[in-house]
Amino acid sequence: MNRLEGKTALVTGGRQGIGRGIVERFVAEGARVMTCGRGARPEDLPAVVSWQTTDIGARRDVENLGKAVVDEFGALSILVNNAGVQIEKTVVDTTDADWERLMGVNVTGVFLACRALIPLMADGGSIINIGSISATTADPGMAIYNASKAFVQGLTRSIAVDHGPAIRCNAISPGWIMTGMAEAGFAVASDPAAAQRDAIARHPAGRFGQPADIASLATWLASDEASFATGQCYTLDGGMTAASPLNPALF
Repeated sequence: MNRLEGKTALVTGGRQGIGRGIVERFVAEGARVMTCGRGARPEDLPAVVSWQTTDIGARRDVENLGKAVVDEFGALSILVNNAGVQIEKTVVDTTDADWERLMGVNVTGVFLACRALIPLMADGGSIINIGSISATTADPGMAIYNASKAFVQGLTRSIAVDHGPAIRCNAISPGWIMTGMAEAGFAVASDPAAAQRDAIARHPAGRFGQPADIASLATWLASDEASFATGQCYTLDGGMTAASPLNPALF
């Protein structure tokens, strides 16, 4: 039996990476899915998936997205706030334009989507916010990205408290998931290849994550199996943040 049969889902930022993995898994599990992003519909997006060209940080675009959801689905069962951008700078190096670009998507976009779409969600709805381990273990040189993901955790808890029991809200905090964004993070290292080898060695699971790993947890959180799960921030990082920073080879 498909775990999301009869449910409707909106996944922001479903063009590629984690969002695309979630879109494809939700479709496979029986959900009717809409996704959105800037620009035209991707040519390789499955035909069964609806597409809306949307700037998730623009209020009017998000309001139009809500209208599209009503027209397509009537009511919404699942909202996945996945759209995000990453800027690799310290606070001192961050420009006003950097701040507006990143916060416009990672913070304002999540807020606008929740505000517009919560009223469209049926009782028993599930919101899944894609955060990052960077919310609690700050990556160097990514100051405002780290801060934006801390916001996601705080908003997740607040929505769960304010809108339960009708709506459940949880966050997934991925570690190193092999997407274009992760590759960009490694690219700023002085020796990207060495940085990747070191990062893999810090994963008790022995590998980096894949979008499918996040999609599996998102599917459970979206399903009725997770009816008692709300207000939680689930770390999915192959054990990296559980491990001591000490090098075991030296002991």
